[in-house]
Amino acid sequence: MTSTAIQAVEAANAELYAAFEAGDIDRMSALWADSDDVSCIHPGGPILRGRGAVLRSWSIIMANTTYIQFFLTDVEIGVIGDVAIVTCAENILTAAGEDADSDSFAHPGRVVATNVFRRTGNRWRLLVHHGSPVFGQDVAGE
Repeated sequence: MTSTAIQAVEAANAELYAAFEAGDIDRMSALWADSDDVSCIHPGGPILRGRGAVLRSWSIIMANTTYIQFFLTDVEIGVIGDVAIVTCAENILTAAGEDADSDSFAHPGRVVATNVFRRTGNRWRLLVHHGSPVFGQDVAGE
């Protein structure tokens, strides 16, 4: 596993969260693999299979999110050939109301996530995103 591959996967993973924060479905779409073998499980949600269903879900979430910001911790990246697995903790700050002013921020949330990428040419494209909420304990389980 080369540091170049790790850096490229790290950049692709960061783009997932940057696209979501920006509410940019075009950026999100460019990140997902062009195949129907993709899947996504949003925290507390069902399994979504197929590119169309996955991108529709992101469109709906983005349309209903006033403000969101991610602070990733515990990021680990493994690369095996043309597949990469990223695990991380998503520490999330969201706006609770219509406006993203300082009085409307909700209590931060935590989700642990697994993102699976496949190398296509010289790009890493997302195949799987799985987020699970963390309740009642530190992300590290302390």
